[in-house]
Amino acid sequence: MIATKSVKDYIRTIVDFPHEGIMFRDVTTLFADPRGFRMAIDQMLHPYAGQRIDKVVGLEARGFIIGGAIAHQLGTGFVPIRKKGKLPGTTISQDYKLEYGEAIVEIHDDAVTAGETVLVVDDLLATGGTAEAGIKLLERLGAKIVGCAFIIDLPELGGRDKLAKMGMEVHSLCAFEGL
Repeated sequence: MIATKSVKDYIRTIVDFPHEGIMFRDVTTLFADPRGFRMAIDQMLHPYAGQRIDKVVGLEARGFIIGGAIAHQLGTGFVPIRKKGKLPGTTISQDYKLEYGEAIVEIHDDAVTAGETVLVVDDLLATGGTAEAGIKLLERLGAKIVGCAFIIDLPELGGRDKLAKMGMEVHSLCAFEGL
């Protein structure tokens, strides 16, 4: 019998990156494998089959890769949420807390129109800070968020709970214990 690989099997773990004590979950090995990448995109789309989605919103930076592929499959537009200063047009911004400090993300002020349905995607859900900031930006523009989809969830860091408390439907393809 041939064992079938799961999405998790394509993800490499790099010990002590970016610093000691961190187990970095590297999705570039998943993206590099055509079967693994297709499996991840198909599985991320599955919970939203039959729902109207006007735009897919990707969080910087690996969310752009996933989001572009999902938007292509859905035949819809893609919108990036980027770090401050990276978008050329008029933007709105949202600050959020990091483990050590703060950061700011931005979206073009005309990227989503009020009432449009959007799916938020990224590779990893940890503390949920970036996703929370992105959701706040989208809500300020009047978007209806149908869900948040991630490849990896790190449940011990509480991101899923944070997003659920905001009323978000959260889907992930796999989970890893620890940091």
